[in-house]
Amino acid sequence: MNTKQSCLIGLVFFLTSYLFFSKLLPSLSESVDFGHWFNLIGACFLLSFNEVFPKTKTNKVASVLTTLGIIAHIGLCTIDFIMSSYGDNEIEKAELSQHISNSPLIFYPFVAVGPSLLFLGLALHAFTFVKTEALKALMVIVGSVAVGFSFFALKNGVLMVLSCALFVLGLGLLLYVPRPLSKF
Repeated sequence: MNTKQSCLIGLVFFLTSYLFFSKLLPSLSESVDFGHWFNLIGACFLLSFNEVFPKTKTNKVASVLTTLGIIAHIGLCTIDFIMSSYGDNEIEKAELSQHISNSPLIFYPFVAVGPSLLFLGLALHAFTFVKTEALKALMVIVGSVAVGFSFFALKNGVLMVLSCALFVLGLGLLLYVPRPLSKF
């Protein structure tokens, strides 16, 4: 499997996770949290984007942000796995949620800020193509902002999936932009 194929696998898993999160895909099992498993696997495969884009100064910063965002997604998925292990016990879930909210060393890097770094990093990668592939780059940039806005501000699952689809499609199209041979 080459790097571009890893990127595409990541995009498919990532988009599928958002279909589960929005409940457009029904939960297949009470005992397995497929949405977060797909998100976790997808995020890990998205690390491959750090290898396919040119090695400019901007892309080096984007690679760091993307990597930090993936680490944060792993942490967030772990928190959500723990949360789902409580089943229907809403009291325990509320207590865990309160504990996480009161713990800045968990809340900010793994819930509030960290996961957004994945979107920010990939949008910054896309930004390097804004002059040559403006539409594709803008799909990624607008999609990344819209995912966060639709989730946090609007709390609209359908808009979140559409935003993620725009983000994923833009990244997928940028994978196949012809690039000059690298010096490396």
